[in-house]
Amino acid sequence: MATTRKRIPELEGIEFTGAQAVADYSKALRQLSRDMSNEAEFAAEELVAVLSRQKGHPLLAGIDTRMRARRVAKRLYRAAELYIGAAVEAVKLYQEFRLQFADVINPKPAQQPAKRFDFNNADD
Repeated sequence: MATTRKRIPELEGIEFTGAQAVADYSKALRQLSRDMSNEAEFAAEELVAVLSRQKGHPLLAGIDTRMRARRVAKRLYRAAELYIGAAVEAVKLYQEFRLQFADVINPKPAQQPAKRFDFNNADD
């Protein structure tokens, strides 16, 4: 069965048509990354709780299963941290865009050439 990868709807709908679109994309990416971080962290806590209830060695009173559960959940905690990093990078995306394309976003008005001094009509 062939599966097709779909894009993320929150980000897919934003077309890069101007500075506001870049800002909107950056904001949506940041929010999505923060949501994913929260989800991964909650999942890690649930996973620890579920795996810690499993039977372990009878003489260790469940210490071994809690240690193994934390080791497994460590990967989800790490993923949560990486999602937070992605949220930070989303903010930096917009900052870098504003820095690199400031002249396009807010173009400077065309300067009028300096008025030349007319020696013939100079009033003393």
